[in-house]
Amino acid sequence: MCKYKDIDLGIKKLDFNVKRGAMAVFLTDGREVIVPVSMFPDIKKLSKAQREDYMIMDDQYFSFESLSRIYSIKDVLRC
Repeated sequence: MCKYKDIDLGIKKLDFNVKRGAMAVFLTDGREVIVPVSMFPDIKKLSKAQREDYMIMDDQYFSFESLSRIYSIKDVLRC
C-alpha cells in the first residue's frame, strides 16, 4: 500500500463518469480523488467502453484490458 502520512491507501474503484475529462479514484480509506485523464495519455485515448473494462490488482495497481501498461496508486497521488 502507498504510505501517505502514515496511512495505508489502496484503490477500491475507478469512475470516468464524474465529469468530462476526469477520472475519480475511490480509495480504501473512503476518500475520492479526482484527477484529469490528461495525466494519463494512454487512458485518454481509450474509448468509453474500453475505460470501463479496467481491473484493480492488490489494491495498488490498475490496468485496462486494452492496455499493456499498469498504473499504481503512486501515479494517481504522486507519492
